[in-house]
Amino acid sequence: MNRTTTTYLSLGSNLGDKLNQLQDVVFLIQSVVGNVIKTSPIYETPAWGFEGDNFYNACIAVETLLTPSTLLEKLLAIETKLGRERDQGTGYSSRTVDIDILYYGKEIINTDALTIPHPNLQLRRFVLRPLADIAPQFYHPILNKDTRNLLQECKDKSNIARTPHKLYTSRSHLFSQLEYLAIEGNIGAGKTTLAHKIGQDFNAKLVLERFADNPFLPKFYEDQGRFAFPLEMSFLADRYQQFMDDTSQFDLFKNFMVSDYDINKSLIFAKVTLQEEEFKLYRKLFNLMHKEIKKPKMYIYLYQNTERLLQNIKQRGRNYEQSIAPEYLENLNRGYFDFIKSFPEQNNLILDISELDFVENNNDYEVILDQIQKFAVKLSF
Repeated sequence: MNRTTTTYLSLGSNLGDKLNQLQDVVFLIQSVVGNVIKTSPIYETPAWGFEGDNFYNACIAVETLLTPSTLLEKLLAIETKLGRERDQGTGYSSRTVDIDILYYGKEIINTDALTIPHPNLQLRRFVLRPLADIAPQFYHPILNKDTRNLLQECKDKSNIARTPHKLYTSRSHLFSQLEYLAIEGNIGAGKTTLAHKIGQDFNAKLVLERFADNPFLPKFYEDQGRFAFPLEMSFLADRYQQFMDDTSQFDLFKNFMVSDYDINKSLIFAKVTLQEEEFKLYRKLFNLMHKEIKKPKMYIYLYQNTERLLQNIKQRGRNYEQSIAPEYLENLNRGYFDFIKSFPEQNNLILDISELDFVENNNDYEVILDQIQKFAVKLSF
């Protein structure tokens, strides 16, 4: 039976999207190297040994079945995958990602390809500071000193600043920090389908809009002027009641909540459909309700062009939707964009999925998840 070994790795990046590149490293290590069991905070540090932009540095602990040589091979492949270009010279240079093996259990290895423990770890404050967060009492097998002592004795006095960011061991771990994710979009944009997929794949509680039984909806599409106000008022009452019911109680067996609508949808639709005086009255009631509801930590707007929306609406075959005018959909899109611009303090992510089919094509679904991931990583939870 193969036994796992705990290896400690140092991660760094000073080119491009440093934060997301470090997170990509952790996810790739989790998938091809072993189980990431600890992650340090992320520190901003000056370039060491050369002139360059500041680094983001961190350390992680990984339980792996790989041999040291295979581990090195996998880590080099991850660096290459994430755009690392190795300078043929002997000096240091900027890089998208840098992964160093610090320890491999208590083993001492000295070959042409690999030296463990890392020969310079005791000289580098940017390594020792995050390593002390996850392995303060781990003893260097040659120097016989633990990480805390090595840090105290280190002659490198570089300025090390802890950032508010952190690394996550898995996408599920990252998404769970969102607590509540709202997916919005125009009629036929695919928000319910995406909410279902994310809910299933990441163990999220689904909060889905209930609208099919609204008696005013078919009438509204036949005569908007007459039925706009009762429709919007009934939607507001239903959404408010449902929102209070569904979001006030957290499911202990779910990681987070994902909804296929946000309560602000009521305001956006009402502004498009109601007359000015009707909208003023509507907004007074909305503002009273809005104070009491749970707000999402991330708001995703799925954008699809009008032609694609009409195709989707036709394909799903709801009779009362078939007479929706293109102009109405365009007005709704503008309404959503106006809303997003008016709330810059909200964590808004706009995804243009006009050319994506995330239902039939898993690669397109992965594109969406990757964009959500990269946006979520930069939020300070």
